[in-house]
Amino acid sequence: PEVINGRTHKATVVDLSPWVEYEFRVVASNSVGIGEPSRPSALLKTKAAVPVVAPTNISGGGGSRSELVITWEPVSEELQNGEGFGYIIMLRPLGSATWTKAAVASVESSKYVYRNESITPLSPFEVKVGVYNNEGEGTLSSISIIYSGEDEPQIAPVGVSALSVSAAEVEVSWQPLAWNRHTGRVLGYEV
Repeated sequence: PEVINGRTHKATVVDLSPWVEYEFRVVASNSVGIGEPSRPSALLKTKAAVPVVAPTNISGGGGSRSELVITWEPVSEELQNGEGFGYIIMLRPLGSATWTKAAVASVESSKYVYRNESITPLSPFEVKVGVYNNEGEGTLSSISIIYSGEDEPQIAPVGVSALSVSAAEVEVSWQPLAWNRHTGRVLGYEV
């Protein structure tokens, strides 16, 4: 902190964080040195302000058919800047002009599931997650692309053939399913 003239008896402390409790001490100094600090002042909480830090690590995906699962890293308490803290979710299908907006009022939340029967499996969505408190809406994250949930594969494997290898073994083969909107990510096959 800067040194204040000896005839001044008050100072304005700047660059404090909103909605944080502080206590202050004063130290007198002269050409000989620095004296003992005063007793701490009473705790004083700064006023609340609109939050300015957006959530990070926006991701998601998975979930069930007709769902878009969105996850993020929660904002720490010291960056919430006031009471009534929550998250704002903005989403739209990739290429759409209209945003859908939702609010999550829980401070601890790190996940939101958007459900809509019109969502086709593995559809890409643009997603932004922001913050708000009783003072107003704050910053939104940058856009992340997240895919809606998958459906079970709708296409059966083709080219199935079987070859007798021994009296107790048969080798079964097929053409793998290529990734597409109808098959999604094939994690395995059952024979």
